[in-house]
Amino acid sequence: MTNIMEGRLEQLAEQCVTALGLDLEAVELTPSGKHRVLRVVVDADGGVPIDSITEVSRELSNALDASDVMGSQPYTLEVTSRGAERPLTLPRHWRRNIGRLVVADLADGSRVKARITAVNDTPIDGAVDLTVDGALRRLPFADVTTAHVVAELTRTRSTDPRKDA
Repeated sequence: MTNIMEGRLEQLAEQCVTALGLDLEAVELTPSGKHRVLRVVVDADGGVPIDSITEVSRELSNALDASDVMGSQPYTLEVTSRGAERPLTLPRHWRRNIGRLVVADLADGSRVKARITAVNDTPIDGAVDLTVDGALRRLPFADVTTAHVVAELTRTRSTDPRKDA
C-alpha cells in the first residue's frame, strides 16, 4: 500500500468510525490472491457490540464505494473489534482492561505478570497500577516496551480487581 493511499484510507476509515462513536485501532490492507483484504479494527469503552460492527461495515463500505481510494482491484472488507490478542499500546487499552491479567516486558529487561488495578492516562505522568504477587506497583507507561492480556478461562471477575490478585 502506498503512503498516499494508506493515508487516504486511514483518514476515510477514521471519519466513518469516529462518527459512530468508536475508536479506530488499525487499518490493514493485505494481498490475498488476485484481490486484497481490508481489515479495520475498532474499539470502544465497554467493548464493541455486533450491531456497531455491522454499522461500521455498512458506512465504511458506502464511503469506500463513493471514493476511489481502493482503486479498481477487488477487495474484501472485514471490520472487527480489537480482541484480547492485540498488544496494549495506548493508555485507553490499559483502562479498558482493568481487572484483567497482563504480561508486560519492561525497558529494564524484566517481565511482570500482574493484574491491572487502575490507570492514570494523563499525558505527563501516565501510569498503570498493577497488583504483582499481592502488592500494588505503579508502572509508568514509558517503562513498558510490550504488553498483552493473558487469557483466563476459569477465572470469575469480582467488582474489586485488587481482591482478585
